[in-house]
Amino acid sequence: MKINCPNLKCLISKNPGPKCGSIVSNGSYYRSSDSRKIRRYYCRCCKRYFSKATRSPCYLQKKRRINSSLKRLLCSGVSQRRAARILKVNPKTVVRRFRFLAHQARLEHQEWLTYYKQFPLQAIQFDDLETSEHTKCKPLSVALAIDPKRRKILNFQVAIMPAKGHLSKMAIKKYGYRKDKRGPAWDQMMRELKPFVEKNAIWTSDENPHYKNHLLRHHPDAIHIQMKGGRGAITGQGELKKLKFDPLFMLNHTCAMLRANLNRLFRKTWCTTKNQQGLKDHLDLFVSYFNGELTPLSAGKGGS
Repeated sequence: MKINCPNLKCLISKNPGPKCGSIVSNGSYYRSSDSRKIRRYYCRCCKRYFSKATRSPCYLQKKRRINSSLKRLLCSGVSQRRAARILKVNPKTVVRRFRFLAHQARLEHQEWLTYYKQFPLQAIQFDDLETSEHTKCKPLSVALAIDPKRRKILNFQVAIMPAKGHLSKMAIKKYGYRKDKRGPAWDQMMRELKPFVEKNAIWTSDENPHYKNHLLRHHPDAIHIQMKGGRGAITGQGELKKLKFDPLFMLNHTCAMLRANLNRLFRKTWCTTKNQQGLKDHLDLFVSYFNGELTPLSAGKGGS
């Protein structure tokens, strides 16, 4: 394995060639953050020491051993405070590491989506999942698109929406008028999926009358099929429907998985979302966990 100097100003990094022999081994050191022995190297050209961990995204983290465990806990219905108790770390460490893991999950998902550039999607299911921000008087909409064949989450967008039903008057009185930004969120989702979908792909959704205009705006040759929904069943957090055959089962089952595994999306919970970015980070983390670990058999590159 060739070792390159991480110093971007080094001549070896700019012109790799015969001078690559200037990098020599320089012993090792014990990394206490995960109890591993790491090789150290020395560059004779720029006179700097480095190791294999220098360019790692976890560089200088003192508690890197909790990363994988924290990701599984946060994607398994555990709150951030309870995760801190289980892992025996400071809650501030969990918050910082949660943001770090979400950022890494976003980068991983963008790389993972390149598979669909070689094998574009022929069918997509999409719909909205509703949650709230701090109170039910301030609802949020999560637009979700999945690959029904491989059971993978492709894209999601979070948007604010006005309260409905008996809460609408109370919401306006307490928090004022709330704009409906679901339309721009649908547009963004359709736009971002454009490189990975065939022009005449089949898009399946429920009977929301607004979906068609947003879909045809970005995918004019797409085939849009709208299915009649049903009443929510007790099982599946109300996301699964009381139907003998549910044509949107893959989508509804994925929404049920979201509600069952993210504590902020439980039907009855006191772990509510305090800001939209926190919800986006949690969803990014779950998308990475869901596509990579919960549905691994047909996952990623080379899947069938």
